[in-house]
Amino acid sequence: MTFIKAYVKSMRLYYAFVTGIAGWIGMAFYEYIAESPFQSVELVPTTEKKAVVLVMLFLSWGVNQIINDYLGLKEDKVNAPHRPMVTGELNPQKALVLTGILLIITLVITYIFLEPIALIPAILGIFLNVLYEYAKGHGIWGNIVFGLMISTCTAYGFLAAGPTQSPYFTYSRVSVLILVAVMNGLMTFYTYFKDYEGDKAAGKRTIIVRFGIDKSRYLAAISALLPAGIFWLLYYNDFIEARVNSMFLILAGLTFFLELWTGYLYFKNPRGERTYYSLVANFRACICGQATLIALFNTELAMLLFLVSYMFVGFLFDLHTDPKS
Repeated sequence: MTFIKAYVKSMRLYYAFVTGIAGWIGMAFYEYIAESPFQSVELVPTTEKKAVVLVMLFLSWGVNQIINDYLGLKEDKVNAPHRPMVTGELNPQKALVLTGILLIITLVITYIFLEPIALIPAILGIFLNVLYEYAKGHGIWGNIVFGLMISTCTAYGFLAAGPTQSPYFTYSRVSVLILVAVMNGLMTFYTYFKDYEGDKAAGKRTIIVRFGIDKSRYLAAISALLPAGIFWLLYYNDFIEARVNSMFLILAGLTFFLELWTGYLYFKNPRGERTYYSLVANFRACICGQATLIALFNTELAMLLFLVSYMFVGFLFDLHTDPKS
């Protein structure tokens, strides 16, 4: 029980909404196509299939986080010395074995019960998670790899939901993947502020380490405009076929405020204890932004996920109040 408790703690479940909602975008997009007159082989997935897909997506962050913690032990000894794997509470070898078993089970379920084509984004996501720990030390590449890693959840949600045929990636589908990648790349950029000292000591040349805290705080404020800017660029050039609606505009306005607020918080408090507690605004901006994209395909679902995500991200984050863990 001690091992399981330490394993679950290391999963940091307030992050689960990142991968869960990202994957839900793909599934909502698939259902949107399946219910449209333009569907070809797409079928509305059963409740059981959707439940299996979502459980695996919500848990995928935590399971892969064990690998990330193992590879990042050096900087975590400075940034997060209270994490179970750093303190010895969680045995690294046993944790990796359990993670390997869970990942194999995920791949088997995907192949047998879902859609074999979905194995591609699943395996790619695992690979990018490993690559991320190394890319993190090379400036913006860490953010790019992280964003791409989360976008594989969106691709997985789409491909695992039911049968589809080539071309698997149209302009609209790629545009959604780009938006997910941008929001998550920006989210992880803000998390580097709290990790500045440890990353610097471990030789991880993140953007924050390269530019320094004082310059990076200005970049934090300006970058808050990035997701909205890229969305409208893609939308007005007709790369996104689905049309905006009133619910999307309402949620997009709220998300834009959360993004600006996050940029302001990191501009004002780029270092210190407040930097850690600003993470909850950062997570909310990213996850609620992902829920907003679902409004293009399902307005009621988007509103529900936006509200639930906003509430539960804060609730789960409050269960992890130790900045050193």
